[in-house]
Amino acid sequence: MATVDVYNMKNEKVGTIELNDSVFATEVKPHLFHEVVRSQMASRRAGTHKTKGRAEVHGTNAKPFKQKGTGRARQGDVKSPIRRGGGIVFGPQPRDYSYKPPKKVRKAAVRSALSRRNEEQKLWVLEDFEMERIKTKDVLSMCASFGWDSALLVDERNETLHRSARNIPKVQYLCREGLNVYDILRYDNLVISRAAVEQITGALAK
Repeated sequence: MATVDVYNMKNEKVGTIELNDSVFATEVKPHLFHEVVRSQMASRRAGTHKTKGRAEVHGTNAKPFKQKGTGRARQGDVKSPIRRGGGIVFGPQPRDYSYKPPKKVRKAAVRSALSRRNEEQKLWVLEDFEMERIKTKDVLSMCASFGWDSALLVDERNETLHRSARNIPKVQYLCREGLNVYDILRYDNLVISRAAVEQITGALAK
């Protein structure tokens, strides 16, 4: 097990913590990132695209002209797909794009993402995110003290931190249960509270 320093919100070292190698020092597998992030993006698609078919287009069912004697090609009605304003043949219909890779794959991808941040020395452990008030300036001050331009803050349920960080463009708070590959890779620094590290280890350790 690797030992890393634990800091407070003022960038002062307050202790150390051992990180489980099976969670924070596994082999990094980029192909898992592709598979899991792709499924996350697919799940976010609205899937509300829709075109009207022949039966749904508004219009009369009467023939536009008689069947024979005009010299023109025969026509059924104005809703025919070959006429302007007619129904669309095989057009897009509402659908659900979401799918889930196997649970083992999702867990392995999160372990790989955590290991990559640890390998890059961009994984930070804080003693806690205790804040006396909802104040965006306090979160900005913390990020400035560590030199973070972009950071994902992971903690147990912390509404004060959530509301303090929500208006900062390159900083996001994430509850420990919502930890995912896309957000880990999206931000340059991963900042986790000691309590969240212990919970994450318990959930992902082999």
